Amino acid sequence: MGCMWLADIKGDWQGRYLFLPAEAGGRLAITHCCCDYPKVSDGKWRRDTWKNSRNAFRDEWGREFGGWPSTGGANWQGHHIFDLGHGGVPVARDNVLPVPDDVHGVLNREYPACYAPGGQWLKPGPERPYVD
Repeated sequence: MGCMWLADIKGDWQGRYLFLPAEAGGRLAITHCCCDYPKVSDGKWRRDTWKNSRNAFRDEWGREFGGWPSTGGANWQGHHIFDLGHGGVPVARDNVLPVPDDVHGVLNREYPACYAPGGQWLKPGPERPYVD
C-alpha cells in the first residue's frame, strides 16, 4: 500500500589497518511498507507488553549500542517500525527504533496515511535521496 523511509543511519570509520591509513563506511535505510495487514485484536496486550518491558528493553539495547538516547534527561520514544496495531512484536530488538518525541509524533500521524489506500506513500521518492 506504500512504503515509508523512517531513518537513515550512517556509519563512518577512519583508522589504521596493517599500519596503513584506512577508512570505511556505510548506510542503513530503515523502512516500513504498509501492506494489507489486518488490525490486531490484541492491541492492548501488545501495548501493555511494551509498557511493562520498556525499561528492560532499553537497558538491553544500550548494552549493544550504547545508552538509549535522551534529550534533557528524558528518554527518546521507542518507535515500533512494524506497528503494534497491525501485528508488530512489542519487544523485538529489530522492531524498535529510538526517536525524539517530535519525530515520534510525526511518525504516528503518518502511519495511518501509509495504510490508507491512495495515500501519499504510494508515490515514488527522489531518485537520489542522499545529497552529501
